[in-house]
Order: sequence, then C-alpha cells, then structure tokens
Amino acid sequence: MQDHPPDRRQALECMLWAGTGLLWTVTGGIPRARLIGEAQAATGFSFVQISDTHLGFNTAPNPDPVATLQESLAAARAANPSLMLHTGDVTHLSRAGEFDRAVQIIGSAGIECRYIPGEHDVVEDDGKSFYARFPAGKDQGGASSFDAGGVHFIALNNVMDVKPGKLGTLGAAQLAFLEQDLAGRSASTPIVVFSHMPLYVLYEAWGWGTEDGAQALALLRRFGSVTVLNGHIHQTMQKVEGTLAFHSGRSTAFPQNQPGVGRPGPMRDVPAEQLRRMLGISRVARVPGETPLAVVSQPLQG
Repeated sequence: MQDHPPDRRQALECMLWAGTGLLWTVTGGIPRARLIGEAQAATGFSFVQISDTHLGFNTAPNPDPVATLQESLAAARAANPSLMLHTGDVTHLSRAGEFDRAVQIIGSAGIECRYIPGEHDVVEDDGKSFYARFPAGKDQGGASSFDAGGVHFIALNNVMDVKPGKLGTLGAAQLAFLEQDLAGRSASTPIVVFSHMPLYVLYEAWGWGTEDGAQALALLRRFGSVTVLNGHIHQTMQKVEGTLAFHSGRSTAFPQNQPGVGRPGPMRDVPAEQLRRMLGISRVARVPGETPLAVVSQPLQG
C-alpha cells in the first residue's frame, strides 16, 4: 500500500482511460461515461465527438490524415448518432482549401455537425475563414448554444490570441453570454459544454488549459449534470470535480505525448502499426438501465 501522496506523473496516469474506449449516454438527464467493453447497445439520442482533424497536415506520424478522418467518420456513421461535435483544429494552417476539403469530407458523413475552432483554425486570418463556413457564435465572441435530445449544449471558443505554450482565454463577451444563457435554467438541466482547449488547467507548462476557465466553471457548478468536452491534447483523459465531468478526445490525425513527457506536438516516432490505436472518436448514447451519459472513446484499431 502506498504510504505517500502520488507524484505528478502518477496523478496524471490516474486520469487516463485504459480501455478500448468510452461511451457517452444521456438517460434521465444525467451524463455518464463507461468503458466501451462494458457498454450495452445504445438506443435513443446519441452524439459523437470528433476532434483535431488537422486537414493539411502531411508529415510523420501520419502523412494521410484524410484517410484516418474517413475511417473515423465511418465509425461515427456506424454509431448512428443524432449529432456530431467537432472540438476544433479542423484544419492545420487555416487555409481556404483545407476548410473546403473538411466541409466536403465531413459533410459526406451525413451527420449534422457543430464546430468550434482550434488555434490552427484561426492562425491565418483571426478566424475569418472558419466563421465564414461555421458562423455559430461569431457575434458572441465565439460562444453559442442549442438544445438537442433533452440536453443543453454550449460551445465556447478559447483559442483566439493564443500564443505557443500559453493558456487559452474566453474573454468577457463569452462569459457574459454564458451567464445569460444559463440564467433561469433549472439546475436539473443536463449541460454539455464543448471547447477546444481544456476549460481547466490540465498542464500549464504547455498551455493546456484556459486562463479564465474557472469563471465559466463557477457558473456551471449549480447544475447537477455537466459534461465538458475538449480536444487539443490528442489523447483521452478525464477528471471529475463534483458534478462536472471533463473528457478530452483523441485526434483523428496524430497523437501527442502525455503531459510533461517530451514536448507537445505530433509524436513523430509512432510505428505505423500502432498509429490507429492512438486515433479515434468519442461516442455518446443512451444505455438502457443506466441513468448517466456513457462515454466511449473508440480507437480506429485495437
């Protein structure tokens, strides 16, 4: 038995899902995650999270992210979801051709998709190309919301003016939108928030977090069921704070190192036979007999 507190690395390892994936379900208005191997067949409302497609990326470890995106979309279609959320970095360099190709490929899946930008989507023109194609939130500092399947969804943009290694920010306009959007809603309303960078500070040394995210989370704590999704870190991690459950999704393009291991950015030396085990999607669906959402982070292979 361990007689001393876990160190940082041990604590981070405790945050990793070790299974083949996670299934999201919403039943009775409560989100819940469970390992895919334990999940029953899903019925009713479901949605899929994809992230970090990085169209335009073409080097190691994945010179063909289009192929792995198409595999991911095939897995998404197989889940028969009502909705798909893209949690940012649609493109690699925010170029018009990359956006157009993303719209074509993702649109071919035939699943309604809601988008938020990643820092790679705003690097070229401060998000003009992104919002020309995905205008939701353009006039609220990036924030928007909608209802589906008995769940209230909130999109937040925390990547504007992000500098390498620095935390993201939401800004006053989005925080004001969030406060107004939540005002008057019953505490029993199930909430799903999605952003690109983590809303909590996951690893400050690499800028993996949101500087003013605590203000947003404070507005959400009165709700009994809040699920917070993000991309950016290209790996599956989770943590729970009271009624807030945080889940980071895999990339469809390339993996990154665990926090504090090596440096951020693409893991260049991933053997080809292992790559698809580190890429994938997250699925969220109702599971009969379960009250919370179940999350399945599904790798492309293995």
